[in-house]
Amino acid sequence: MPDPAGPGGPYARYRTEVREEWIDYNGHLRDAGYAIVLSEANETLLAHLGLSEAYRTDTGRAMYTAESHIRYLSEARRGNVIGAESLLVSADVKRLRVHTLLRRDDGVPVATGEYVYLHVDQAAGRVTAMSPDRWAAVDALLSAHGPLASQSRTRTLRAPLPALSASNALFSSSSPMRRVMSSSSSRFPDR
Repeated sequence: MPDPAGPGGPYARYRTEVREEWIDYNGHLRDAGYAIVLSEANETLLAHLGLSEAYRTDTGRAMYTAESHIRYLSEARRGNVIGAESLLVSADVKRLRVHTLLRRDDGVPVATGEYVYLHVDQAAGRVTAMSPDRWAAVDALLSAHGPLASQSRTRTLRAPLPALSASNALFSSSSPMRRVMSSSSSRFPDR
């Protein structure tokens, strides 16, 4: 497992024990349980970047999940301890793409998750650029993770993402996410 504090490896400061309420009738972690663990692990990374709950409270801005993809690789059972290794694989001042590997304590990978987050000003109801200090933190981690991301298998989400526009057919005119997503016009880097 990578050094949790080392800049040369994935961000690895999240660990959890599989809880009883996450277990399905087959006796192992249910699909929603993997999503919870990935979400908690990514929230730890966002907190490290200063983009978590305290950021929302202080600024009225938050990171919204816009897209996710989970690959289920192996079973995890109640009591297994799972650690997360997260890579910031691409970013711009409005978006982050994070790839997270979940691994049991015995070293077996159990799942991967790839997420796209949008930086949203909640009062304006739209995607906005991060402040320069938050972007500096993101850019520093992106620089550290860049070589690792290019070596890993992190292309489950389509890249580059299409420009977000009001004509995006994925969102109905009544959807609040349509307004949020249509306000961003920058393109994600291909890698």
